[in-house]
Amino acid sequence: MSESNYVFEVDQSSFASRVIEASYRQPVLVDFWAEWCAPCRSLMPLLAKLAEEFQGQFLLAKVNSDENQELALEFGVRSLPTVKLFRDGMPVDEFMGAIPEGQLREFLDRHIERESDRVFASALEAFSRGDREQALQLMERAHQMEPEKSRITLGYAGLLAEVGDFAGAESMLDQLPIAEQVGDEVVALRARLQFSGEADDLPAREQLQRQADGGDLESLYQLAVADVNAGAYEPAMENLLVLMRKDRSFREDIGRTTLLKLFAMLGDDPLVERYRRKMMTALY
Repeated sequence: MSESNYVFEVDQSSFASRVIEASYRQPVLVDFWAEWCAPCRSLMPLLAKLAEEFQGQFLLAKVNSDENQELALEFGVRSLPTVKLFRDGMPVDEFMGAIPEGQLREFLDRHIERESDRVFASALEAFSRGDREQALQLMERAHQMEPEKSRITLGYAGLLAEVGDFAGAESMLDQLPIAEQVGDEVVALRARLQFSGEADDLPAREQLQRQADGGDLESLYQLAVADVNAGAYEPAMENLLVLMRKDRSFREDIGRTTLLKLFAMLGDDPLVERYRRKMMTALY
């Protein structure tokens, strides 16, 4: 592969100037490779492609580890390929092996701010000050700039959920890669969307309470959904526990399965651990 302004070979004599010193001006990605390494040969063209695409937002320095064993030893390279990212003269992050392009982009996104990141941040700032219209416009722009960037797609879905566009939020989540559909943030947002959707046509809370007190299990479940959407998570969990204890067969154990969705939505909220223990006690 021919040299470019962004991709070049370095050795022991040029490492200090082309990697260490250069990293004070922009990130430098150092690819430790070898001729005999098949994963190295598959990774290198991808790294070079992204270096050209990013147009100088990072540099790619290639180190032949067989010819520069002292460098490899100095930086603790034990397997190939090993890729280290340098900032301000120091390695700050790394990965080993030939990873897919999506993971590589995520790795770079942690260290390299792009225009879409700035627009994304502006969208969040606009929303925080109450300007929902501008926030949506900016978020849509950020997503159009880099539709493959999962952080922006997920952020857009969350913003659409905040303004009540649940169908739009679901559509955004569907655009995420399959492997990311099971991530904690996605699972939590989908649970929130489900609760919001179910709450649209519920009877008044007072009516639900009367019917639940009279033994109607569907009303007990709906009461829990109403409480979730009102932010009353503890009463919702209590009602779901009651439902679970009364009839595990009702709507295929919906008390337990809804508790699990609520746990996913709330993440590390202290209520989750407390009610998870209560649920396990009820089960066993």
